[in-house]
Amino acid sequence: MKIKAGFHISYECQQDTAMLLVLNIHPSRRVDLLTDQVLQFDRPIEAWEYVDGFGNSCSRIVAPAGITTLSTTFEIYDSGQPDLIPYDAVQHSIKDLPDDVLVFLLGSRYCDTDRLSNFAWQTFSHVPPGWPRVAAIMDFTHNRIRFDYQKADATRSAYGGFTDQTGVCRDFAHLAITLCRAMNIPARYCTGYLGDIGVPVDVNPMDFSAWFEVYLGGHWHTADARHNKPRIGRILMATGRDATDVALSTAFGPATLVRFDVVTDEMPHDGGQ
Repeated sequence: MKIKAGFHISYECQQDTAMLLVLNIHPSRRVDLLTDQVLQFDRPIEAWEYVDGFGNSCSRIVAPAGITTLSTTFEIYDSGQPDLIPYDAVQHSIKDLPDDVLVFLLGSRYCDTDRLSNFAWQTFSHVPPGWPRVAAIMDFTHNRIRFDYQKADATRSAYGGFTDQTGVCRDFAHLAITLCRAMNIPARYCTGYLGDIGVPVDVNPMDFSAWFEVYLGGHWHTADARHNKPRIGRILMATGRDATDVALSTAFGPATLVRFDVVTDEMPHDGGQ
């Protein structure tokens, strides 16, 4: 299938403000692009592109005082297949993990493993290791947290989501990641586009989505505790330890979000209406 995706995001700055942006699709998906994906600005702004330590395509800008709109629109090929479920993927012993995977076992800003480790072992140690344990963690997280846009909190950690029992997609991801890491399963945070393709239209407004990946059987596998079922049409933007590493923007000064429109739609087949 073909998917058309993009966004218009506006920030208002009181003065010239340096910003880091993680708004490009992930380099691993660029091979699927049917049109260019270029980050554009409605004002003359010079952008420096770089790849961060997690392999994400990022940008550096200095946003001038006033309102600046960032946008992109692109078309991309997708297999149209739902997320694969790796039923037989084995859980590695820590000594057999690649060096670059070890960081995804550690606690991080929003994944406070020290506060949930005992609970995780008490709750999931009886579940067979590997994907069955990941599935049990997703089931628990899916049932523990109630999705509510009005209860979004940019400072809420995994433990906060566990105790508040409410939040948005990032809270589902942070809690599931933390429980996986506590059970010695490497897990990393993902952000990207996820439209209502192959499912009923969500009553909530379209947004970027957060999910996570687990390292089992020598590969990273998609997992989603919020939806808790395979989905079609994910477009990965970035991966990291948690939401800190993949924030859409990091402003080094006051910057107020004044517009946020995201679109992810399946395109009609050639010759279709």
